[in-house]
Amino acid sequence: MNPLPLTFAPVLPWWVIAALALAVVGSAAVMLSRRLAVSGKTGERRSVLLRSAAALFLLAAALRPGWPGGDARTATTELDVFFVVDASTSMAAEDYGRAPRLDGVRNDITAIARELAGAKFALLAFDGTAGVRMPLSQDADALATAVEVLQPQAAVYARGSSVTAAGPLLGERLKAAGEQHPGRPAVVFYLGDGENTAAQPTAPDLGIDAGLVAGGAVLGYGSSQGGRMKDASGDGTYLRENTDGGARDALSRIDEGQLRRIADGLGVPYAHREPGAALDPALGTARPGTLNATQEGGGDRTELYWIFALLAFAAALPEPVRHTLALKRLRVRRPGGAA
Repeated sequence: MNPLPLTFAPVLPWWVIAALALAVVGSAAVMLSRRLAVSGKTGERRSVLLRSAAALFLLAAALRPGWPGGDARTATTELDVFFVVDASTSMAAEDYGRAPRLDGVRNDITAIARELAGAKFALLAFDGTAGVRMPLSQDADALATAVEVLQPQAAVYARGSSVTAAGPLLGERLKAAGEQHPGRPAVVFYLGDGENTAAQPTAPDLGIDAGLVAGGAVLGYGSSQGGRMKDASGDGTYLRENTDGGARDALSRIDEGQLRRIADGLGVPYAHREPGAALDPALGTARPGTLNATQEGGGDRTELYWIFALLAFAAALPEPVRHTLALKRLRVRRPGGAA
């Protein structure tokens, strides 16, 4: 197996670190020669060597050595992320594995927020109408709470849902964010099943100006076979529908064609989600190119600077200990001092 190549991401220019290292070595050589000429004490030499070693270790840490790979998630503070979530009754359908679709939505929002840590997040939800569950904020705890309390609309209140109902509200929020922070990229993640139950004809997409969206993805939940839905009122019964053959359990089926039309309108990729599936493929083409500009040091890497920082601490530690002991000895020897 070939060893991983060591890479560097210095916090200062190379020439500055090199010049400082030479200065440390030079001053150490001068001090050692002078102290050898005066006293030649071993303790004095050790003190100079340890102080110099501490300085050199700190300079090595400033080079930020590391290996490619690892799990180094970088804060993307210059980014607005809009989650648009389908909260209609159909999201209670139990065909995300054997769990409700909304469970998959919660899991994916949590994973995306962790991947894009430091960004501002907004949560919009829709059924027959759309509303803001959380305005743009960097409060990760607030987002987690808002996602946790998301529930599908109770059937008793359902009057049909439109998968593009959130379009006007999302457009307003994107424009407001762009006016407040010009040039700041906005990413949209639409999470739903694509099933329309509105009585009126539905627009083919969200009607968003593609120039307002720098990236994102449409994530689809559900199956073509469909899933049964428990009533969100909490009584544990499954919703029923009347057919020619009598009453039976109502089924909801994903409409991937509709979801792809929404993705095309936003200019982002579509990905179908399954339990346990990695989110990386869905995010791979979802990130805008401007994201790289906000990530200092490039791609993921395993940082090793902390090793040199610990060595610097260890090398510097004997010095304050030595001075503390010397100060105590002086106090003991002082006239009137306690023996």
